[in-house]
Amino acid sequence: MAGPRRRFMVADIAQQIVGGFLLAGPFVVTAEVWELAWNMNLAQGAIAALIVFLIGYGALYKADDRDPDREREVGGIPLRFLSLMTVSFGSVLVLALVFDAPATFFNGMGVPREMWPITTAKAVSVGAIFSVVGAATADSVF
Repeated sequence: MAGPRRRFMVADIAQQIVGGFLLAGPFVVTAEVWELAWNMNLAQGAIAALIVFLIGYGALYKADDRDPDREREVGGIPLRFLSLMTVSFGSVLVLALVFDAPATFFNGMGVPREMWPITTAKAVSVGAIFSVVGAATADSVF
């Protein structure tokens, strides 16, 4: 477990990436996630993104003994938290693009091409809910 004085290092980012990608994969290739995103409105997509932030913050600073005020910051936000959010959303987005998930699922669902970016963002938010758990857990355990 990380103590309050433990510095955020490159190894921590690597652990977040491993945990984030491990849990992101199954949600990127699941048709239900893409159908869910297509049926969500913008408010629901924003709430899904907010959930990622809340889970990430809670996992890093409430479930562990870290003090966010003692960590290096960028623009007043702890670097570890910024990294976690980047990994959580980024791992889902990278896998979605590598697997060409938007085209794979949206073509079959008849989603208009102009709706792909916003619907992909909602799907990424759904996947990031699970990815953040893997990334935060890997950061806290190792």
